[in-house]
Amino acid sequence: MFPAGLGLRSVGAVRQMTNVLLALATSLAVAAPLGSGAPSAHAVPAPDARADATADATTQERALPSLRVRTVARDLQHPWDVQQAPGGRLVVSERERARISVVRNGRRRTLDRLRGLVWVAGETGLMSLAVDAPSRTLWACHGATTPDGNEVRVTRWRVDRSWRRLSQRHTVVSGMPATSGRHGGCRLLLDRDSAALYVGTGDAAVGTNPRDLDSLGGKVLRVHRRTGRPMPGNPFLDSSARRRLVWTYGHRNVQGLAQRADGSVWSVEHGSFRDDEVNRLVPGGDYGWHPVPGYDESVPMTDHDLAGEQQDAAWSSGEPTLATSGAAWVTGSEWGRLQGTLAVAALKTSQVVFLRFDADGALRSVHRPRALQRFGRLRSVTATRDGDLLVTTANGTADRVLRVSPR
Repeated sequence: MFPAGLGLRSVGAVRQMTNVLLALATSLAVAAPLGSGAPSAHAVPAPDARADATADATTQERALPSLRVRTVARDLQHPWDVQQAPGGRLVVSERERARISVVRNGRRRTLDRLRGLVWVAGETGLMSLAVDAPSRTLWACHGATTPDGNEVRVTRWRVDRSWRRLSQRHTVVSGMPATSGRHGGCRLLLDRDSAALYVGTGDAAVGTNPRDLDSLGGKVLRVHRRTGRPMPGNPFLDSSARRRLVWTYGHRNVQGLAQRADGSVWSVEHGSFRDDEVNRLVPGGDYGWHPVPGYDESVPMTDHDLAGEQQDAAWSSGEPTLATSGAAWVTGSEWGRLQGTLAVAALKTSQVVFLRFDADGALRSVHRPRALQRFGRLRSVTATRDGDLLVTTANGTADRVLRVSPR
């Protein structure tokens, strides 16, 4: 292992130096900023290299997989979400077209055109979907027009057996704020372990919304998936009507929701000019966005000068932002060192960022495969039942749904 003639004291020195260099390399790899600038004061600090080495001992032994990326749907325009349905079908929403499509074996057909129902402006239109395959139920989050103005709402339908027609339309949640269409947010997530539906919302670019518990903007809501009523265990269940739906608050513009194997729910949020965030959600948690007076985006994403306790982000981009969006947890041993990471799509930087967190929610590593950096802006990431990832592009023309598999 060592050159002949090297004394014991020299061997010990070499070993000591090798250990130092390995620790330094691990620390630098984890701490490397994702943006082109230096990390801001609000970026999550790098974990201790020794703790990282201990937590990731098994994953470090496995190789990073090479990725196979296939186009499974094309000729779309701003597809916001993609979900699996029975029989190998995919269900896709398009924001401006307000169209829900079913894709099977690479062929697309329209399930429904919702322009008469969906208000489209700026960042708001037909957004997130959720699908419960056994009951053939589909939910969509979208802009809507009411006699009192525009809003964002969640609508539920029943789908026929051949996935060709929607019926039994029902409004599950209404009254989420909308102004110009900016910060429409709206990501849906069906809870694996209960009848709950999580709804991530944007603040509609109104500074008072995120911390106003009786506004549904800048929140994550937790409601019964069929009735829209507050779920048992919600933190403000004994309060007035609107805040009974609130699970967490103090958010800017929630773009992603994902449930980990341990049952915890995590959100992905757009920052201002800095600090996109991944947050581990705790009931009643305040995530610290309060851009007042007016809409002052110079304030911190997590402002600890506010009253009460604020929850720190599990990961923060620093400055500049990546424009993070949808996310999904990666499962399956074939993913090697990426197994158990959170895959987060980024619009501005055109990549998928794989973030590893330990059981306590501390960041341990970051990986950005080059294979996913050549498709332009990326909006949503959905995990399939067999462990592949579905990713939507968001370039505005000739958009696609990609299927990503480890080789």
